[in-house]
Amino acid sequence: PEDTTASRLRLAGLSFLLQILTIILFAVFVRYSPESGSGPCSQQLNCSWKNRDLGFQHPRFRHVHLQDLLGFGLLVAFLGRYGPGSVAISILVVAFAIQWAVLIQGFLYFFLNGKIYVGSQSMVSADFCTAAVLISTGALLGRVNPVQMLLLTLLGVTLFSINEYILLSLMGVSDSGGCLTVHTFGAYFGLMVSRILHQPHMDKRKEQQDTGHQPDVFTVLGTIYLWIFWPSFASATTVRNNAEPWAVLNTYFSLAASTLAAFVLSPVLYEESTLRMVQIQDATLAGAAVMGMAGEMLVTPFGALIAGFLAGLIPPLGFRFLTPVLRSRLKTQDTCGIHNVHGLPGILGALLGTLLTALATADAYGGRLELVFPLVAQGSRTATDQALCQLCALPVTLLLASLGGCLTG
Repeated sequence: PEDTTASRLRLAGLSFLLQILTIILFAVFVRYSPESGSGPCSQQLNCSWKNRDLGFQHPRFRHVHLQDLLGFGLLVAFLGRYGPGSVAISILVVAFAIQWAVLIQGFLYFFLNGKIYVGSQSMVSADFCTAAVLISTGALLGRVNPVQMLLLTLLGVTLFSINEYILLSLMGVSDSGGCLTVHTFGAYFGLMVSRILHQPHMDKRKEQQDTGHQPDVFTVLGTIYLWIFWPSFASATTVRNNAEPWAVLNTYFSLAASTLAAFVLSPVLYEESTLRMVQIQDATLAGAAVMGMAGEMLVTPFGALIAGFLAGLIPPLGFRFLTPVLRSRLKTQDTCGIHNVHGLPGILGALLGTLLTALATADAYGGRLELVFPLVAQGSRTATDQALCQLCALPVTLLLASLGGCLTG
């Protein structure tokens, strides 16, 4: 009893301290962005990836936010033992991550004359960051307490923002849907933390894999929310100048094909006659992850279907063959299977994006080239140089995620 009282008080104390800290930092630094001009991205601010026409950002923001809370929040409810508690922890993570991300990203992107100027863009950026942290927590559910989750969020948000800044601002990488910054970084960061926190006796306790049937209702809802809102998530930072939203179309096609892929493989690999909702959910997420970078590029509709289908094959194969090896050989416990659902599809998506970048021509993209690859359009880079940058972004992300995960763990 004393132990539970102590841990309850620790949670209350840490939540109080962190909230007071963010209130003070907000009071000192954060201001509304000036209404005039192109939002907070005036010329002086370092917003290389965000100085686009984000005039009507609010519906997008709402969709991204719903995605974080409902999509990711309900996805973790399928764990029989930890379901309801996991949803509560997810909401705790979201509530703190948004505040902290506004500050950290504000210092990197929206900082001018000693103040951070926040607008709807800052909110979308903060939600992207929150999504990456929620992905990381998927590897650790049931093995860390809420206090540790808050500390994970504190460090995860900081490292995510640094990685994103290096990729998008310093390297000029095009990654609008967060293929590398959100999916790949979140997955490998979470896996490394999980590896460091390995507890041998947990292997014997298989109940953590126990998936009750009652929480499947939550998983159904979570999956439906993913289907509804992911295309908006994928295109939240992309072009809007009356251009057809390629990111939305490509993501829809990819989601459809990846879901079919689950029905292709799961009956072959597993003996159950009906598919569990969790398997459909995993395939859906993989299909979304693979379009993170390539979504706004010229994938072509049939290319989006192929990519989605290939991504959808990864989770069933991964859970069947790869996860047991990771658990026994590398001692990595991965409660929600984020490696199969976000990590590997994220890497596949980065490779696909690199290939499409190398093939990009001004003829094929027209006026859109300036929006997707601004440096290529200005002539300061060739398409090949840009493709090399996109490719180098993958090892940079993996390195930062792994080192950051070790440190955090």
